Amino acid sequence: MSNILDRIDSPDDLRLLARGDLPGLAAELRQRIIDTVSRTGGHLAPSLGVVELTIALHYTFNTPRDLLVWDVGHQAYAHKLLTGRRDRFSTLRQAGGLSGFPKREESVYDTFDVGHSSTSISAALGMVLAHERRGEDDRRVVAVIGDGSLTAGLAFEAMNHAGALDRNLIVVLNDNEMSISANVGALSGYLNRLMTGETVNRFRHDVKSVLTHIPAVGNNIFKMVKRAEGTFKNFMVPLGTLFEDLGFQYVGPLPGHELGDLVDTFRNLQKLEGPILVHVITRKGKGYRPAEERPEKFHGIGPFDITTGAVDKKKNAPLSYTEVFGRTLARLAVDDERLVGITAAMPAGTGMEILARDFPERVYDVGIAEQHGVTLAAGMATQGMKPFVAIYSTFMQRAFDQVVHDVCLQRLPVVLCLDRGGLVGEDGPTHHGMFDLSYLRLIPDLVIMAPKDENEFQHLLKTALHLDGPAAIRYPRGSGLGVELDQTWRCLPVGSWEVLADGAAGAVLAVGSVVAPALAAARRLAAEDPARAFTVVNCRFVKPLDGKLLDRLLAEMPFLLTVEENTIAGGFGSAVAEYVARRPGGRGTRVTLHGLPDRFVEHAPLAQLRRRYALDEEGIYRRLLEELSGEADDGRNPS
Repeated sequence: MSNILDRIDSPDDLRLLARGDLPGLAAELRQRIIDTVSRTGGHLAPSLGVVELTIALHYTFNTPRDLLVWDVGHQAYAHKLLTGRRDRFSTLRQAGGLSGFPKREESVYDTFDVGHSSTSISAALGMVLAHERRGEDDRRVVAVIGDGSLTAGLAFEAMNHAGALDRNLIVVLNDNEMSISANVGALSGYLNRLMTGETVNRFRHDVKSVLTHIPAVGNNIFKMVKRAEGTFKNFMVPLGTLFEDLGFQYVGPLPGHELGDLVDTFRNLQKLEGPILVHVITRKGKGYRPAEERPEKFHGIGPFDITTGAVDKKKNAPLSYTEVFGRTLARLAVDDERLVGITAAMPAGTGMEILARDFPERVYDVGIAEQHGVTLAAGMATQGMKPFVAIYSTFMQRAFDQVVHDVCLQRLPVVLCLDRGGLVGEDGPTHHGMFDLSYLRLIPDLVIMAPKDENEFQHLLKTALHLDGPAAIRYPRGSGLGVELDQTWRCLPVGSWEVLADGAAGAVLAVGSVVAPALAAARRLAAEDPARAFTVVNCRFVKPLDGKLLDRLLAEMPFLLTVEENTIAGGFGSAVAEYVARRPGGRGTRVTLHGLPDRFVEHAPLAQLRRRYALDEEGIYRRLLEELSGEADDGRNPS
């Protein structure tokens, strides 16, 4: 059997294939993606859904001179395989291997670094305008955006601008949420080949030329003809109205797994001018039955068994922080009707679906619209509700102004629940939640919490529910520590820390996910030599600090080491250093910051990253030894 994929080292090789070879190539791409992701984990269903679309784009456009801009980028695995990375594809999402998302430093075919949604149209329009300034008007730019990403305001801001500018930009809307029957798909494919064909468009151009030259009334007549053309198309395809009102010529819907229709349409589009939106219908998980049947499960997945689709899970693994969050919220909601949940297109990923099972009318999924979600919560809070807004730490960055202006400025009792706080592993720099303590700490009146384990998490959620102002809780990805879960919860005093171990060699002030390894490291040192016993503090409140305890430690300890899974720039350690600097008499006790470096952290398995940046037990143990020997590096971590 001929292996077509192994002959493809670049899109130039792809364009040498006969059209009849393309379906076979699609099958090989799917199998390679399934085989690889079953071992490495990754975004399987999105990538399987766009295999034919990816082939057609590279087959018809002259990449890399023509530019493809992927939105989010989790669907770009076939793109990577076709653009010279086939032999390295087995390293996907592994340390030192290929990123799970497009990265400009990885390939000339990756035109824009992505990982967050809804950026593609803005970036693509910027590229079009840059080409215009450089006299490169012959270059085409194509943005590929999913229907989910189109729910974000940024996408519509870009479309509004692009439509007004009337430049040559192609936007491919990859719609995998709706389905069309076979006959509609066939008719749609025929209509789009017809409507984008050279004869029809030459006729359209000639009509425009004649009508607009009629004195006084020509432009008005042309507009009437355009409306008539739009009426016919919208009778066949009603969704086109929205995009054409934004200034885009609408083409679609197009069956996204029919290579012939895709190739013909994309070739015809290159002869057209102005902004064009191509609506393509795809099926998420296409070609792998478990992913087709459960696309949400296979959206982002760990290693799995190809035959059954079963995920490789550790037996008797503790509950994840996400599960504990959802269960705790559901119980709190029983006794407090004010509690409502808000999430941004991640009900399963954030655990909000657990609350929704018991109280579906009290959970609001706003789509990929974090800004709207936070201000929605603020509005509900003004009317007596207690909104819990569950958004991944990295995505909460998108709503920073709303947190400041709409929530905290008004001191509204909104609870920001930042899942995936800290390192996340294989998804890399676009997804690490390593900045939240820094960007939240600077906001007045915001209480910031981080639990040391899943049991304390329950108590902090109850505490947040009963606060009169805004609060944020950040918690890590993955399983808890397996500690026993209390069935009765209490409100913890705001700003209170917890001493976990006593010693006179120094004090370790640890936050959240690094409390457990810091405690283990300190106990190891104390077991080796009682004179090296450290005081270990669980700093569960990052803001406000426990000033009373901190003053005592500064008076008694030779040094303090702050430990956090956050950038050391502006994080918890900086808060402690600022506190010390403001004390009467200035600094006395040495304060050293230990956390993530002031740079973007690469992708790798989570355990490897924590080991690399000395945030596991062994790394903290060695750091304490350095402090004792006077060889500390003033907060710098391995680069």
